[in-house]
Amino acid sequence: MVLLVKLGQPVCSVGKIPPPGACRGFWGWLNAVFNKVDYERIQAVGPDRAASEWLLRCGALVRYQGYQKWQQDYSGLPTGPLGKYKIEAIDATESCIMYRGFDYLDGLEHVTEIKLQKCIYIQDECLQRLSETKSLQKSLLQLKIISCGNVTDKGIIALHKLMNLEYLYLSDLPGIRQKETTAHVLQQALPNLRLELDLE
Repeated sequence: MVLLVKLGQPVCSVGKIPPPGACRGFWGWLNAVFNKVDYERIQAVGPDRAASEWLLRCGALVRYQGYQKWQQDYSGLPTGPLGKYKIEAIDATESCIMYRGFDYLDGLEHVTEIKLQKCIYIQDECLQRLSETKSLQKSLLQLKIISCGNVTDKGIIALHKLMNLEYLYLSDLPGIRQKETTAHVLQQALPNLRLELDLE
């Protein structure tokens, strides 16, 4: 705790007005810490449990195969035999997930849907990494990307490697400049894809 106090003192000391963006820098650092991959933890508890911990720590929700309820409480993560709870869906709305944590997605074999909404750290490299994840190439059926300001045409086109993707919803993505071309490229690569666009 001493470390946090010392780091926070110059930025947010009482009586001093922090320079613009200074507190934002601290939160960015903290979010990066939340996204640090613990490979030993993945080995110890399995990919689904480790990914659940990462996602909830970053403010996302998960739903397990065979369950309707979304898990949102880190302290309430279910316990049981190793590998009992398999992640089926991820809702990363307003979460702080970022590229550096995406190694947690490796080994998730049952994820059928992902929603990325208002994720300030999601960028093209994240979508490329997502589409290169072998297990997600097989399992992912639905993907929604909404109000992620750092996503461009390049990131959306990278999704062409998700060969079993059936539904893609794109909304409020100001970085998409060539929506017709991008849509055409995706439809050519994924002829069975239902693409829904709500872009300006």
